[in-house]
Amino acid sequence: MAAPGRATFLLPARIRLAGQGMPASLAIALGRADRADGEAGERAQLLRHFDLLPRGWPVAALTRAFDASDANTGAWLRADPAYVQPDLSGARLLACGDALQLDAAEAEALLQPLRPLFGDTGFPIDAPRPARWYLRLPREAKLPSMASPDEALGADLFDHLPEGPEGRRWRALLSEAQVVLHQHPVNAQRVARGKPPVNSLWFWGGGVLPDHVTTLHASIASDEVTLRALAQLTNCAATDLPARFAGGPALYDLRPQRDLHALADAWLSPAIDAVRAGTLAQLDLDCEDGTRFTLRRHQRWRFWRKPLAAMDA
Repeated sequence: MAAPGRATFLLPARIRLAGQGMPASLAIALGRADRADGEAGERAQLLRHFDLLPRGWPVAALTRAFDASDANTGAWLRADPAYVQPDLSGARLLACGDALQLDAAEAEALLQPLRPLFGDTGFPIDAPRPARWYLRLPREAKLPSMASPDEALGADLFDHLPEGPEGRRWRALLSEAQVVLHQHPVNAQRVARGKPPVNSLWFWGGGVLPDHVTTLHASIASDEVTLRALAQLTNCAATDLPARFAGGPALYDLRPQRDLHALADAWLSPAIDAVRAGTLAQLDLDCEDGTRFTLRRHQRWRFWRKPLAAMDA
């Protein structure tokens, strides 16, 4: 009989689950669990579970390897379709990538006038998926720091544009792309259907494909492309996320969850019960804000520990 395994749940930042009232059994279990605090953010969270050599976070190259077979032919930069809305203080990024719900025909039509613009700079653009657009760069290309869409969403656009001498070139390219997209007939059609226009791009995730990607997890369940791409590069088993926890050691991606009670009912409580029953040796909860909880069977005897008051406590 196989020894009990270890399950890991990737969770959103605790603030996303705050103010919903902690189920009593969950509050007790988390209060008795071991706790650690680390670096916040998606990058830090995923790098706790994947080791990349050389070090870095080249999301564009990682997802390119998932989307196409040419990821090792150069450096890559995501140039995802975006919707930017001007306001009194500047402009804000309101939607990007999947949130725009582009179909293949729309993406191809929007790309046609952009190909000469980026081709003339030596950075050809293409879109193996309607929501994920890429620029191919020379391997030695130097790129400024660029914020991910999650970091910039809803914020003032100009606070997140690339800076410095290297950033100037990318700001100029972005302005030219916005001019090209502004009057595109696809956008008029989208607005008429009540959909946001694609009036900008978002540059981010630049770099080259790592030489090595490793993980201690044997199985990964996720619907998110970056995590699926990492799983593919490690050659570990990867599946879509099931509706609820049914047992079994794996890394489960629960970051999109926002309802604490639904999360507890479908995932946390069944997994905690498995730990108590001894069919699961350990449950690790890794929150995007850097807080981690480790739950083991012997912790049920920690009667002196107070229940966790709230998820953000």
